[in-house]
Amino acid sequence: MADATPFLRELRGATILGINPPVFDFTFFDLWAKPLGLLFLLDALRRRRNTVHLLDCIAEGSGERLSFGRRKLLRKEIPKPAPFRNIPRRYHRFGLDDAEILRRLRALPRPDYVMVTSGMTYWYEGVFRAVELTKEVFPDVPVLLGGVYARLCPEHAGKSGADIVQDVLPDIPFIRPAMELYQEPGYAPLLTSFGCPLSCDYCASKLLFPKFIERDLSETLGDAAFQFSLDGVRDAAFYDDALLIDKERRFYPLCEELVSRFPGVRYHTPNGLHVREIDERCAAVLKRTGFQTLRLSLESSDPSFQRKGSGKTSGEEFRRALHNLTKAGFASEQMETYILAGLPGQSTASVEESIRFVESCGARSKLAEFSPVPGTPSFEEAASSLPELRREPLLHNKTAYSSFLSGNISPEKLQHLKDLTKHR
Repeated sequence: MADATPFLRELRGATILGINPPVFDFTFFDLWAKPLGLLFLLDALRRRRNTVHLLDCIAEGSGERLSFGRRKLLRKEIPKPAPFRNIPRRYHRFGLDDAEILRRLRALPRPDYVMVTSGMTYWYEGVFRAVELTKEVFPDVPVLLGGVYARLCPEHAGKSGADIVQDVLPDIPFIRPAMELYQEPGYAPLLTSFGCPLSCDYCASKLLFPKFIERDLSETLGDAAFQFSLDGVRDAAFYDDALLIDKERRFYPLCEELVSRFPGVRYHTPNGLHVREIDERCAAVLKRTGFQTLRLSLESSDPSFQRKGSGKTSGEEFRRALHNLTKAGFASEQMETYILAGLPGQSTASVEESIRFVESCGARSKLAEFSPVPGTPSFEEAASSLPELRREPLLHNKTAYSSFLSGNISPEKLQHLKDLTKHR
């Protein structure tokens, strides 16, 4: 397939349509989820005097308002694909249906190029469908496929029907996402950096961004100012994988400016914070800035599995961080701690011990089911016992893999672990 980078760099005066496909999965929630890479790309192309449009099949296929700017996603139960036929869980399509996607495509001006993004590797069904429907309406228009799935599974993505499969993000300026393309943005996705300096065995951050790239403070603030000027935006979610790294130089100056320039905005950290960095001052800064919901990254209280997570925290450091956050005024319902379940070699007892440890500290735990990510050490470990993972990305699905395919945790034991995390 052709290399898209040169002509995108020189593209001027074109009409470009960006598409965020529907999602086919057992579960899917709006945890401040926007196709940020696609939105940065559309903004960059518009700055080069191109005309851009957006069809977000997730955001536009949403229903009632939820808390903090999010929305409940529309869903419809659909037949399970063959690899999931023996899994006793309901399968859904989230977002716009085919008829509505076709209607909206036909209502748009004919583009010169269509750019389809992709998220999780096991969401490729929606990607394939978006490409197919696009080709039905615009058969002669080149379709470019990028995003996480395209980067991690390029050979499989080549079966999508797209004319070019390539992640072009490293070659564009990250100025701001084109959030004004939404009629009701709901919230602002913010980034102070791309990638992460750590190398956890189960994480794809290093694969997607081999270098840790910091945004200039003025650039982040300009991005925030623009997004907060959009109608109804009073919440912001940081998408950083390493928000608190080098916090004295990067994070604290940002927070000072946010407080002075944008009073009343509520902030959220869906990706999880490195608890080692949350000392007394950091906790106070988070509170003063207006952070409302915090996700904390512990993953496991088991030292052997903490090493798989780059040794980024310990039980004692978690206790200390929680103490500092509580002292700063955060309530327990504002904080949830991610606990991983289903890692290769991880026992149910280990996961249960981690949950009970978090609860004993007076905190709330949030179970995060493991998904094998191609290119990571944990994927290689998982694929050594389940080789089909290399051929069929659907099997990367966290719901399918963790309790039905891996053999690490039975569905009954997984439900037991989930019950332990319920907060009454």
